[in-house]
Amino acid sequence: MRRIKITLAYSGGAYHGWQVQPGLPTIQGILEQIVSGMEGAPVHVAGSGRTDAGVHALAQVAAFSIANPIPLANLRRAVNRLLPPDIRVLSAEEVHAGFHPRFDAQAKTYEYRILRGEVCSPFEWPYVHHYPYPLDEERMIALAPAFAGEHDFTAFAAADASDAEGKSKVRTVFCSALERAPERLVYRICGSGFLKHMVRNIVGTLLEAGKGNIKDLSALPAESGPTAPAKGLFLVSVEY
Repeated sequence: MRRIKITLAYSGGAYHGWQVQPGLPTIQGILEQIVSGMEGAPVHVAGSGRTDAGVHALAQVAAFSIANPIPLANLRRAVNRLLPPDIRVLSAEEVHAGFHPRFDAQAKTYEYRILRGEVCSPFEWPYVHHYPYPLDEERMIALAPAFAGEHDFTAFAAADASDAEGKSKVRTVFCSALERAPERLVYRICGSGFLKHMVRNIVGTLLEAGKGNIKDLSALPAESGPTAPAKGLFLVSVEY
């Protein structure tokens, strides 16, 4: 058997996230259908993480095992021919049999885009959170670094089916920064791993700071703000 690692990009607006869900279009589900058809047997495609419904990826990493001897370049072309145009395999390579895109990952980087201009182009609308209302951006920028370091992010995680297992919600964030760009704010966070809705809840908290609802900008707030919309979030990279 060959272990194949792929890097892919996708526009998540039409999908119910990464993970297979019966009767719903998902990234993992479509990939498994295509690769299983090529293999002539069921193939499980593992991802580096479960992006939520509507979240995009610039460089998601996945892996699967097949016996098919097809050359890697031909595999990439064949899968892309069968995929819908909003999902693309960027690269494919053979890796050792034990490689797992989630458990072997050392860090992941996400980016969240907030458009501040009065008018949002229809060509940008699917990929930004349009927020043209008054915000104290300096307060938001000052709060962002408070999320760096090792913290219990329970207050910033949505309920998950795995909660019953009692797993720790302590995560290490290597960097957390909010920057200005022309007509927008861009939040970038890199960490060892992320909980369900964690990044979107952090962005919602930064927005609350911008509205003046959070006073202490030096520490992690005790509660998160409202969950920011999925469409502004991108998985940028996975490091191994």
